[in-house]
Amino acid sequence: MRSGIDIAWAREASAEPVTVGDITVTPRARALVVRLPWGGLVWNRPTAVMVEQAGQVRRIQVVDVTRILQLGLLGLGLAIAVAVSCSSHAEWR
Repeated sequence: MRSGIDIAWAREASAEPVTVGDITVTPRARALVVRLPWGGLVWNRPTAVMVEQAGQVRRIQVVDVTRILQLGLLGLGLAIAVAVSCSSHAEWR
C-alpha cells in the first residue's frame, strides 16, 4: 500500500492462474512504478512461475535473459566510451 506522497514503489503481483488437467500455473511479476507530476513509468519484469500439482506448489524462478543482455550491452558501451575517452586524452598530451 502506498501513501499519497510516494514517488516510486515496487510490488509483486500474480496474473490469473491457468489450469490444464490437474496442473495450475500462476505467473508472478514485479513492477517498479514511478509517478511524477507530468507522467510516470511502469517497468514490469517476470520473477517466477508457481506450479501447483497434486496439492504441492513449486516456485520456478524466471531468468530474464533480455535484462541481462541489456545490462551487459550498457556495460560494454560504457567501457568503450571510457577507453575512447582515455585514448583521445593521451593523444592531446
